[in-house]
Amino acid sequence: MKPFALIAAAAVLIAAPAVHAKTATLEVQRAWSRPAVAGTTGIGYMVVVNHGRAADALEKVETPIASRVEMHSSTMSGGVMSMEKQDKVAVPANGETTFGPGAYHLMLIGLTKTLKPGDEAPATLTFASGAKLRVKFVVSSGMGPPTAIDHR
Repeated sequence: MKPFALIAAAAVLIAAPAVHAKTATLEVQRAWSRPAVAGTTGIGYMVVVNHGRAADALEKVETPIASRVEMHSSTMSGGVMSMEKQDKVAVPANGETTFGPGAYHLMLIGLTKTLKPGDEAPATLTFASGAKLRVKFVVSSGMGPPTAIDHR
């Protein structure tokens, strides 16, 4: 392996713990994003786990690297993919909700900086219960999450 590749791999491994956030009942795992150019729209994927006995819902996401964040769901019907904006996304009691390709996802609209592989995109998630989680989305090479972030 070339020295640069080793340094890049080590950087992703060092950054990996930042993508995992947790409160007493809520946890975010495998938060990742894809490369995107400043001024365009980026994307955020993650798994939100609810260890509590009561359902909760993600209501708001904020990040300093985009002018706004929207939650969307994707559906396929008749061979056509469509997206619909969501005001909130439910997280069932003792369950989880996945934000991933072809499912729920975060749209980071109006990026203020270019996202390159290995970068981190900070965000604050606010839930209906009042819980707030700070998480960092690790930017992958583009095809899927960095393998180092799956560290449950």
